[in-house]
Amino acid sequence: MMSGGDQEPGHYYVGIDVGTGSVRAALVDQRGLLLAFAEQPIKKWEPQFNHHEQSSEDIWAACCLVTKNLREICWDKAGHFFDLPDFLSWKATGVTARYVNYRSLCSLVCKWTYSAEKGWDDSFWKMIGLEDLIDDTYSKIGNLVLPPGASLGTGLLPEAARELGLPSGIAVAASLIDAHAGGLGVIGADVRGHGLTCEGQPVTSRLAVICGTSSCHMGISKDPIFVPGVWGPYFSAMVPGFWLNEGGQSVTGKLIDHMVQGHPAFPELQAKATARCQSIYAYLNSHLDLIKKAQPVGFLTVDLHVWPDFHGNRSPLADLTLKGMVTGLTLSQDLDDLAILYLATVQAIAFGTRFIIETMEAAGHSLRTLFLCGGLSKNPLFVQMHADITGMPVVLSQEVESVLVGAAILGACASGDFTSVQEAMARMSNVGKVVFPERADKKYYDKKYQVFLRMVEHQKEYSSIMNGS
Repeated sequence: MMSGGDQEPGHYYVGIDVGTGSVRAALVDQRGLLLAFAEQPIKKWEPQFNHHEQSSEDIWAACCLVTKNLREICWDKAGHFFDLPDFLSWKATGVTARYVNYRSLCSLVCKWTYSAEKGWDDSFWKMIGLEDLIDDTYSKIGNLVLPPGASLGTGLLPEAARELGLPSGIAVAASLIDAHAGGLGVIGADVRGHGLTCEGQPVTSRLAVICGTSSCHMGISKDPIFVPGVWGPYFSAMVPGFWLNEGGQSVTGKLIDHMVQGHPAFPELQAKATARCQSIYAYLNSHLDLIKKAQPVGFLTVDLHVWPDFHGNRSPLADLTLKGMVTGLTLSQDLDDLAILYLATVQAIAFGTRFIIETMEAAGHSLRTLFLCGGLSKNPLFVQMHADITGMPVVLSQEVESVLVGAAILGACASGDFTSVQEAMARMSNVGKVVFPERADKKYYDKKYQVFLRMVEHQKEYSSIMNGS
């Protein structure tokens, strides 16, 4: 947050001019406007008449100094630095002063260099030249760190209350990142009476999958578990008192859209879906049922396989250089071909989830049930493929907008209506539907999973050949 000035956020550029007598630097915006200027003299020596010398080291030092001076000029105006959830909390409550600045533990442990056990890591700020953030006991970046759901200050400010149309002074909770709120909104649901094995197991046996444009896989544990290629562990970042591991897929809903919309039969699909007043995906799901004949729908992709990392792999390989792969293409351009490619893409995303689960379990997690939320959880084919391919039952929340439920759980806890986040989760998260895997199809999906894993190994081999001498 800027404490002064009216510059809009955007990209800025530093220009440095080394002249005979000085080094000058300017901060310039995308419109070409000079926003800040700094200058530093360069030392000159005259060892004898008409002989002039300058030091290249001194010139470099001057370049560094004017650049730092520029930073202190777009930098000194900064009163506080927030992630968006903490900024919104600050706007609602105003709970900050010169030496006291509230932050949510969630944002700081997941996105900054804050440890729930040790606090800020001073060595990092010093290493990158931002040691001034340590000043005033970290007042610019947060020095009173609260777990999600903790009540902030005296509640909603009168001014904020007027703008929001709410009563002044009502409780405002320490915030969560959006995906974490989705996990909080589903993972603690009371599953009694649904025939699930997780009914008698701890909440650590559950994996929340927040699936939309991209997907996040949120698993919790009582003790820290380090999982290769999976973020964390973060203490109390989602459920207070538990360690969080967060896996993810860079593109999921976006990948399905990309594959479907890029197919030659997409205009025909749009027209037919519109004629039936259906979404394109509801139409595709019904079309797959028409062409499956006597076999289960999933068997339509026996010769078509997709590796889904069109935008790199986030988990568990953590390799941004990976690309997408499709094998089994034909010259067909009809609606049947589009539907089967769509199915193979959905399956590839589910295989990616299975890959993440197996990596988490190999590291020490014990996962038995998936809890899905987000836009893709509305797609019954997506849900069934996740159940069949992982071999786990999938629990869908009664409320599809689980991120909003999770955020409301925080408010309920901050209000004092519940004694803990866990109690609020159990009362406010409700099961809507349970989808069980088709066990008879397990052998087929195990074979496709072997192909899935082999594909990425082949991609690495191809890269090695092309980059070799």
